[in-house]
Amino acid sequence: MSTLLPFARRPRPAPAGAGRAPSAERFISIEGIARRYPAPGGRATTIFENLWLPVRRGEFVCMVGHSGCGKTTVLNILAGLDAPSEGTVIVDGQAIGGPSLDRAVIFQGHALLPWRSVLGNVAYAVSSRWPRAKRAEVEARARKAIATVGLAGSEHKRPAELSGGMKQRVGIARALSIDPKILLMDEPFSALDALTRGTLQDEVRRICIETGQTVFMITHDVDEAIYLADRIVLMTNGPEAKVAEIVENPLPKARDRTQLHHAPGYYALRNHLMDFLVTRSKTLRDEGMPAGYDPRRPPVIRPALSEADAAAIAGAGPDILRA
Repeated sequence: MSTLLPFARRPRPAPAGAGRAPSAERFISIEGIARRYPAPGGRATTIFENLWLPVRRGEFVCMVGHSGCGKTTVLNILAGLDAPSEGTVIVDGQAIGGPSLDRAVIFQGHALLPWRSVLGNVAYAVSSRWPRAKRAEVEARARKAIATVGLAGSEHKRPAELSGGMKQRVGIARALSIDPKILLMDEPFSALDALTRGTLQDEVRRICIETGQTVFMITHDVDEAIYLADRIVLMTNGPEAKVAEIVENPLPKARDRTQLHHAPGYYALRNHLMDFLVTRSKTLRDEGMPAGYDPRRPPVIRPALSEADAAAIAGAGPDILRA
C-alpha cells in the first residue's frame, strides 16, 4: 500500500493548561517582521512593522483588518513569496527562506491550468510534491483529495466545464493533496455567491477539524472569521499597521451555521469585532496604541458575554453550554 495514503491526521493541540511543549505553542512564529517599500524622495512607506504572532499547531487563525494594513503581505511572507524588510518567520523550527510545498496557498482566484482536467490539476501538485511517486500512487492520492472536497465523479472535467464554486473546490483539493504543514488562504471565498461560499466554508471547516490542519487565513468578512477561526487577529489601519489584539473565539468547536447566532458569546464577539473595524482600528492608528502596549505580546481578548447571552444561559440551564 502506498505510503502517501491516506491523508495524515495531524495531532490536535492539547487543551489549555495541559503543559504544551513550546513547539506546539509556536508552530508558526512571526518575529518582529516589517514590510517597507520605496517612496519618492528616498523615503520609505511602512506597511506594517514590529509584528509578532505565534500560531499553535492545528489552529485556525484569521487575520482581519481594512485594506492597506498588510494582510496579504503577511500571508505572502508566510508563503515565501515575499520577504520581510525586517524580522523573520519560523515554521516548525525552520526559518522561511522561500516557497515550499510544506505551505499550500489557496488564492482568491482558482488559478487552475485550463488544459488539464480536475484530476490532472490535482495530480500535477501531487507529482510536484513527490516526484518519484508512481503514476498509480499519484492518481490515487489526487482522487482521494478530489473526493474529500465532494467532487468525485468530476475528475475528467476541464475548468471551463466547472462552476466558480467547483473551481475553488479543485483549488482546495490541490492544496490538501500535498499534505501541507500549513494551509494559507487569501480570501478564497470572496468572489463566490453566498450559498456557495457557505457550503465551501462548511467543507473547509470539516476537513481542517478532521485532519488537524494548521490554517492561516485573511478575510474582510467578520461572520466568516467567527465561523471558522479559533483566534482572530485584528490589525490597525495602515500604513504602519500593528497587531492591535488577538481575540479568542469563545464559541464551541462544534458549530452549526444555522444555530450559530444562538450560541452564547456570539453577539459579544461580533459586536467586539465590528466595533474594532468601524471605530477603534482607525483611532489606534491616529492616536497611537494604549499605554503599556507591547508588540511582542499583543493583548489577548475573550469578549465578555452580552446581557442577551447571559439571559439565554440562565433560561436554558447548563445544556446550552454543550450546544
